[in-house]
Amino acid sequence: MGRPLLMVGQPLLAPLLPMLQAQYDVIALWDAPPAERLAAVEALVWAGEFPLARDLVDAMPRLSLIACFTVGYDGVDLALARERGIAVAHGGAANAEDVADHAIGLMIAHRRWIVAGDRHLRSGGWTIEAKTRTHSMRSARLGIVGMGAIGIAVAERAAAMKMAIGWWGPRDKPALAWPRAESLLALARESDILVVAAKADERNRGMIDAAVLDALGPQGLLVNVGRGQLVNEPALIVALKDGRLGGAAVDVFDPEPTDPAKWADVPNVVLTPHTGGATHEAVAQMAATLMGNLAAHFAGEALPAPVLG
Repeated sequence: MGRPLLMVGQPLLAPLLPMLQAQYDVIALWDAPPAERLAAVEALVWAGEFPLARDLVDAMPRLSLIACFTVGYDGVDLALARERGIAVAHGGAANAEDVADHAIGLMIAHRRWIVAGDRHLRSGGWTIEAKTRTHSMRSARLGIVGMGAIGIAVAERAAAMKMAIGWWGPRDKPALAWPRAESLLALARESDILVVAAKADERNRGMIDAAVLDALGPQGLLVNVGRGQLVNEPALIVALKDGRLGGAAVDVFDPEPTDPAKWADVPNVVLTPHTGGATHEAVAQMAATLMGNLAAHFAGEALPAPVLG
């Protein structure tokens, strides 16, 4: 019996090729493999934030596993995978702690004026007469949208900083130590800082809309480390320009990479280029999880990090 044939979906996953080729036959989608090679593919290695087209799945009748290298898998049509009997795996919670660190860093960077303060000093704005006051993190009211691995890790860090923590998600989790708000709008009204850490799908696209931003208000800070499509970006930009929202700190955008011109004249915002989970340690863990998912699948064993087993 020959080695299973895998296909790797995106050029950004090219560094995985040597590791995969040591154990599997591997082709790359960007090399435009012929139809007969596609028809023989048994597993697809995919970056889960990218949409996986139905016609590509149709071209791989032997496909039995979609192995997302990433933690996110929102680009995969799970209903189609169920229909075809295709297992779906992902990177588990490999980068949850790092994304939580980044969320806390974005909060501090904005609320304690670290990024703006750096610019202020470099431009010669610091004088003895003018000293900027910032807001303490202690006792700030933190609302977390989405209480999965990342949300819980953010809450644990915020608790150590003596912040008041609440959360909201579509399903209650009674075992959690923090209270769930009655609605997303209620959470926004009750928060000084709103952190978006939810999973994204078509049902919650744009859930952080103008009404939520208005509820957070002119003293409120929005932090997004979830997915760009969870926030209505045009509404966010208008709210910042109008002063209806106090500030934003954003690591994820819709689409990516974002157009820098879009943000050129937007006040009170700190931006990072989707680096929240991009640590050497998290990437190494995702690679190990990927190899574990592939090995278990072809051995007929339970997947270490299943989405659909």
